[in-house]
Amino acid sequence: MNKTNSYSSPEKLKSRKALESLFTSGQSFSVFPVKVFYTLDPVAADEPRETPVNAGVGVSSKNFRKAVQRNRIKRLLREAYRTQKQTLLAAVKEQQHVSVFFLYIGKELPEFALLNQSMGKALEKFIEKLNKA
Repeated sequence: MNKTNSYSSPEKLKSRKALESLFTSGQSFSVFPVKVFYTLDPVAADEPRETPVNAGVGVSSKNFRKAVQRNRIKRLLREAYRTQKQTLLAAVKEQQHVSVFFLYIGKELPEFALLNQSMGKALEKFIEKLNKA
């Protein structure tokens, strides 16, 4: 497998503390059916990071009661991000660290083509916001 298109463990946003700060002090925008939460942190010289971008995905259990459905949507979101993340990695500046979380807010099970298209639009909008910051 090509390393550039992988979504390895250091890239995943899993820390409870990081997620909490992302939802409380982060910014957000929507590209239906995906809502994007993000924070931009300057990287300290003494604190090296393995990856410039940490990403996570989620689905509300309120809209999808069955874990099978939630897991399917999360798999589709991760795949859409994994295949399109190169544009985001190229846009992140060297002295920045980005935490981003993609939340599926739709009410119905999506097709991969729809999610892939929405993820592309969300990443484009996010890159625009990065360039303004």
